[in-house]
Amino acid sequence: QVHLVESGGGLVQAGGSLRLSCAASGRTVSTYIMAWFRQAPGREREFVAAIASGDIRVHADSVKGRFAISRDNTENTVYLQMSSLKPEDTAVYYCAAKPGGSGWSSQYLYTYWGQGTQVTVSS
Repeated sequence: QVHLVESGGGLVQAGGSLRLSCAASGRTVSTYIMAWFRQAPGREREFVAAIASGDIRVHADSVKGRFAISRDNTENTVYLQMSSLKPEDTAVYYCAAKPGGSGWSSQYLYTYWGQGTQVTVSS
């Protein structure tokens, strides 16, 4: 069993930056595919970014060049550095994990989820 806890959300002005953290416990996740998803009010949960072992990373087109996913295996933690934030980035951001396998962007592939952290970007 993997337990995920997100932190780092908050209120920021447009153009600002935030760094989200996802701390994993219960199992070492260095070989897991770790991802970030987000869900805005009234919208479906959408893929943001994912990282696999070997430092393979994928980012959604909507955040490419502004967000960067990374991981620290010594800390069993995954990060999402968000820059040049826009009001449309406002959402609850969720960390997710799956023990390998193919596919990145479908939420239905992921086994473990955190409780989410709110990010609000004001214009």
